[in-house]
Amino acid sequence: MRDQITEALKGHNADYIEIRIEEGDATRLQYRGRELEDIGRTTSLGGNVRALVRGGWGFISFNDLSGLKEKVEKAVRQARLVGKEESKLASVEPVVDIVAPEMAMDPSAVPLARKKGILDEYNDVIWSTPKIQTSTIMYADRHKKVIFASTEGSYIEQAKVDVMARFNAVAREGNDVQQASLSLGSNGDYRLMEGLHSEVGEMARRAVELLSAAQLKGGEYTVICDPVLAGVFVHEAFGHLSESDFVYENERMREIMVLGRRFGGKHLDIVDGAAVPGLRGSYKYDDEGVPGTKTYLIREGVLTGRLHSRETAAKMGEAPTGNARALDYSFQPIVRMTNTYIEPRAASFEDLISEIKEGVYARNWYGGMTSMEMFTFSAGEAHMIRNGKIEELLRPVMLSGNVFTTLENIDAIGNDLDMNQGGGCGKGGQMPLPVSNGSPHIRIRKCLLGGG
Repeated sequence: MRDQITEALKGHNADYIEIRIEEGDATRLQYRGRELEDIGRTTSLGGNVRALVRGGWGFISFNDLSGLKEKVEKAVRQARLVGKEESKLASVEPVVDIVAPEMAMDPSAVPLARKKGILDEYNDVIWSTPKIQTSTIMYADRHKKVIFASTEGSYIEQAKVDVMARFNAVAREGNDVQQASLSLGSNGDYRLMEGLHSEVGEMARRAVELLSAAQLKGGEYTVICDPVLAGVFVHEAFGHLSESDFVYENERMREIMVLGRRFGGKHLDIVDGAAVPGLRGSYKYDDEGVPGTKTYLIREGVLTGRLHSRETAAKMGEAPTGNARALDYSFQPIVRMTNTYIEPRAASFEDLISEIKEGVYARNWYGGMTSMEMFTFSAGEAHMIRNGKIEELLRPVMLSGNVFTTLENIDAIGNDLDMNQGGGCGKGGQMPLPVSNGSPHIRIRKCLLGGG
């Protein structure tokens, strides 16, 4: 294969060409209510060619590996139709490397019947809980091996394994409906799927408990966000604004996201990086063959970095960060997050809540939306805080506001960093891309809350 790729890259009149060949296999199981709705294993083999000529990209994907040189020629012809200016790619050193996957317990070595058996047990746990009306369980694992080669001399073979699951339970009493969820994932370790009976049972009971929970009166509160909700906030509300293709293409964001601008106190550090080991967003090289890095987006409250592909780095005069990612061989790599989180500080959880006379402890999440710098997120559950103590359970609350104002209002950060690996990121039609996000507990002053 290496000889075929090397030969296919030769002799073309282009500024730059890359080839990606991808082989994968995946398992999925999905339950709806008491029934197993979908189960299967799939394999895939395909690739793509991306060519750059005078600033224009040509791209083709395929699942037939024959005639590779002709496919390269086709991508080059496409690029010539587009290109009208100088090609710009940030320079990187060519790499030749073979990267084995990180696996503590390979999910592909676990029989499908065993995977189904343990999910059947978890479904029984959910349905043994009174007042549960419906539920969903989704499990997926995927093994992917990618070969990357370029006309600059890079040749990388890189394998990665991903595991994720999501549980959801819906409780009903009369016309009142509430729900709770549990998400988890790993970078190739199936062991996370074992021994979850108590966690799944607690999730189902939480959905039922929410039926009798109090409704929050909307208004401004001091809010403690748990690591899951704070991680979703930093990913969705700030992380996407740090993806440089978005900044470069949006005049308003270029005016706001100016390096050196202060966005928070000196206690605030926000990081994204594939070089942070052992997480779902971790890898050695991105889909342009650039080594993964650890990038400080905010350091001591000041905007110090953003996420780049080679092209955006060149256009903005900054260093590439190894954040060009593609969901699979059908897509071109675009600027994406990896592992995004707020770094911990020294405060304990007790320190965070002790000064609050009346506030809200918001945990977990259901979803939300962002529009430029404005956001709205729904917490999965919440409790009142009174005189430094956690009190009664609340129905889910909605947090909304301006991300930059909210960053400024983070006045304390805990010492208990935790990473949520149960989600998937969507952008440009590529969903769900494996990522992780996290934070310690954080305290936000003057946060606008409404009843969920």
